[in-house]
Amino acid sequence: MLKLIVKSFFDRLSFTKKQENSIEKKDIEPSGKNSVQKEISFNLHNQRVDDVAIPKADIVAAPDKITLSELTKIFRESNLTRLPIFKSTLDNPIGFVHLKDLALRNGFGKQKKFNITDLIRPLIYVPPSMTLGTLLQKMQAERIHMSLVIDEYGGVEGLLTIEDLLEQIVGEINDEHELKEDLLWSKEKENVFIVNARLNLEDFKAQAGVDLTKKRNGEEYDTIGGLVFNVTNRIPSRGEVVTDSLGNEFSVLEADPRSIKRLRLNLRS
Repeated sequence: MLKLIVKSFFDRLSFTKKQENSIEKKDIEPSGKNSVQKEISFNLHNQRVDDVAIPKADIVAAPDKITLSELTKIFRESNLTRLPIFKSTLDNPIGFVHLKDLALRNGFGKQKKFNITDLIRPLIYVPPSMTLGTLLQKMQAERIHMSLVIDEYGGVEGLLTIEDLLEQIVGEINDEHELKEDLLWSKEKENVFIVNARLNLEDFKAQAGVDLTKKRNGEEYDTIGGLVFNVTNRIPSRGEVVTDSLGNEFSVLEADPRSIKRLRLNLRS
């Protein structure tokens, strides 16, 4: 499925320099589609991997000596499908493990003796200066969907998966799983909401009857994202669950190194 998405992405959105020059020569006002293509072309050729990579401090990884139960717990709590594996420290990575491989080998029928080396897949190692377009092509060519950003001293600087990469390039264009721009919250079930981090607390109170405006730590904030940041004093990672002083749980569904994007709010009953 991911292969088809990537192929469709290139088929639909490739915008060569020749096409750009053609439009400039015709002096035509760019249509909405061409504007999107230009933006994506700019991101591909100008954004570097160190601009968008998950920073080292936020990387969820596992040591090569980990047990099956410990590895399963990390997958379950992080909501990730791929985990980098390292020896001793993260600066000595040996590959990554995919949740699918773990389930196929150890999740059905009679379990085999667990040996994480049987599950290791290779990683791509890239410099911070590589462009997003170059990395995407490299991932396609090598069919490896996780990369580590390595600094000049050989240490790990950050991480990027192909999903993160496509999201950075395309943004929120036609993503059916995202909240619409004018829909900042939706009710999933009783006491559970999907919310945009930009959702104003007073608006949420007026529209949904949910009052989250009570101050925490004596600080003032206007949005859901501001509330969560106030609790953690940092940008939480995707998959992290933050609990405020009132017992409400905020599961981070989407975030990048610079901001929180989308959360699942589970109100204390």
